[in-house]
Amino acid sequence: MRKLVTLIIMFYCAFSFGQLEKGFVYVHDIIPDLDVELRYYSSNNFVGTPIDGYQANKLILTKEAANKLKLVHEELQEHNLCLRIYDGYRPQQSVNHFIRWAKDLNDTINKHIFYPEIKKRYLFKEQYIASRSGHSRGSTVDLTIIDGNTGEVLDMGSPFDFFGQESWVNYEGITEKQKANRQLLQTIMLKHGFRNYPKEWWHFTLRGEPFRNTYFDFPVK
Repeated sequence: MRKLVTLIIMFYCAFSFGQLEKGFVYVHDIIPDLDVELRYYSSNNFVGTPIDGYQANKLILTKEAANKLKLVHEELQEHNLCLRIYDGYRPQQSVNHFIRWAKDLNDTINKHIFYPEIKKRYLFKEQYIASRSGHSRGSTVDLTIIDGNTGEVLDMGSPFDFFGQESWVNYEGITEKQKANRQLLQTIMLKHGFRNYPKEWWHFTLRGEPFRNTYFDFPVK
């Protein structure tokens, strides 16, 4: 009887927690000291609520992306700097949540923070939101750099997920220090195999990503 109960518990745990899709890893297992603050697990995002599919503050990426990210992290640490990750793998159900939110033009609770100069109806047209996201392929990360001593975020000239020209990589209306911080992030990410999305200084995708045409939907947990 005791053996049967043990087997049932083991089955329940396997069923409840499951395993990641083949080719994916929990990045903490590869970079134990990585600073992770998944914004869509919280209400601190442009929607203003936790997003469907984010059940834990756990960064998931393809194994290839995680290994390359480790190289970035280690090089920054040589200069007493660290990475902070805002998003990695993103389930399709999360993207679907964004789509539903975007269609409700009356829901603008965080407009003044994240898209003050853009009308919500134009977020798709301006390509700040899409029905398919590279994040769902598992090799895209949103990140910034923090000071290794204080944990303070380096000033990049605009907040993460700010929808506007201020977030474009080559935007000129920022200080020289902010430009230098952006250039540091761009340079080190490119060095280790990540390409940037020009309208978002924080957004990078691994070159040669393993699941280029596959969009996954397993939850982050």
